[in-house]
Amino acid sequence: VKIFAPNIEQRDVVNHLKGSPTEEKRNVLVESARLARGNIQDLAELKAGEFDAVIFPGGFGVAKNLCSWAVDGKNCTVNEHVNATLQAFHSAKKPIGLCCISPVLAAKVFPGCEVTVGQDKNIDGRFPDAETASAIAELGCKHVCKNVNESHVDKTNKIVTTCAFMCKAPLHEIFDGIGTMVQEVLKLA
Repeated sequence: VKIFAPNIEQRDVVNHLKGSPTEEKRNVLVESARLARGNIQDLAELKAGEFDAVIFPGGFGVAKNLCSWAVDGKNCTVNEHVNATLQAFHSAKKPIGLCCISPVLAAKVFPGCEVTVGQDKNIDGRFPDAETASAIAELGCKHVCKNVNESHVDKTNKIVTTCAFMCKAPLHEIFDGIGTMVQEVLKLA
């Protein structure tokens, strides 16, 4: 397992204690290195031929830095290195795992693919971003409704997705869903 991140400036830095942006500037690779304890490489250096699969985490980092979904929605652009990585694994018929908001990357890059970001309706207030499913459909992809502890496998494209924090759920349910995504990616590898 190796960890990669793009060597780009973050769109913005958020003070998560206050929930508001700061004036501070940070680099995505440097911040990712902090989380990975330094064991990380620039995404531009990733060679799909050296790996069996790729998994993208989710979160606002994806929606703001790996693409512009947070600002532009379905009209977003995808970072060139993220796009190239997804295309390389897809062309090599290697599995791609995506969780939380990152399934929108596949929806943008692979028209016609199948993904999940949970539900297409805000059931019991648990899916506050349910409109993301409609945007995915508008991109020409199929959104498949799944519970937080499940994942969806698009066998044709070898794309495995789960909603993770797109659902307001207990952490153990989110953990279970991410676990099923990883298991399905490994089965396809």
